[in-house]
Amino acid sequence: MHVFVTGATGWVGSAVTDDLLKAGHQVTGLARSDDKAAALAATGAKVIRATLDDLDALRDAAAAADAVIHTAFNHDFSRFAESAEQDRRAIEALGSALAGSARPLLVTSGLSGLARGAVESDLPGEAGPRMSDATARALAQRGVRAATVRLPPSVHGLGDHGFVAILIRLARQTGVSAYIGEGRNCWSGVYRLDAARVYRLALEHGVTEPTYHAVADETVPFKAIAEVIGRRLDLPVESRERGHFGWFASMAGAEMSVSSARTRERLGWTPQGPGLLADLDQPGYYAPAPAPAVAGGAR
Repeated sequence: MHVFVTGATGWVGSAVTDDLLKAGHQVTGLARSDDKAAALAATGAKVIRATLDDLDALRDAAAAADAVIHTAFNHDFSRFAESAEQDRRAIEALGSALAGSARPLLVTSGLSGLARGAVESDLPGEAGPRMSDATARALAQRGVRAATVRLPPSVHGLGDHGFVAILIRLARQTGVSAYIGEGRNCWSGVYRLDAARVYRLALEHGVTEPTYHAVADETVPFKAIAEVIGRRLDLPVESRERGHFGWFASMAGAEMSVSSARTRERLGWTPQGPGLLADLDQPGYYAPAPAPAVAGGAR
């Protein structure tokens, strides 16, 4: 199968690309810079040098592929609404190239707005700026074979620069590893390579579901995450008001624990990597590193 992957050099997309190639599929990946294009070409994938704003390039690449996986997203939280609109336009462009065919499109979303214990068929209960899930559903209603892979707040592994990395930096800056209230709100997590397999297995099983949950650890108390970080950094672990977390408070206090039972059953997917707390309890997670220009995963 020839698969076009956006975000092919990103945290999730690069793992998806590697997994597809190892399974014998052909990959064409989107790269927005020369250095990323060179790195992608070195994996054996073909490269399209463009950005998410190059809608004609997205349409042409999708039209030439047997399937499309969309993992790219600009996680600049200072302009999140603009990034969400860019994402919507890109998904629409990809979908338009696949209209009238049985070729599938998998888009990426997060768990925000879902109730605790939500299953794959549940829809977000609160409006948010990101529109990937809703855009995929709208395309499916128009006959496009579009589906969504929902990722948890932590897609973890060494090299993680997402939400857990933000918590580690905040703990270092403030001198405390904090949680909100009693810290009973729960996150979920998945090892990066396990997440990648969900995309491939969904394609290989014919994308029969409208939504997949790439979730391994379904319920991880936020306080437990703070405790591991505090122990590793030798910092106190304490409850703090939401203001302690600044712009990240909505994530730190969020309930993002869901079921992935249907995804496991339909795809025969069994997570193989370490759990979130075990992975976080590695010294490599705390090696000094410069803060990235943008933060987060494909949420």
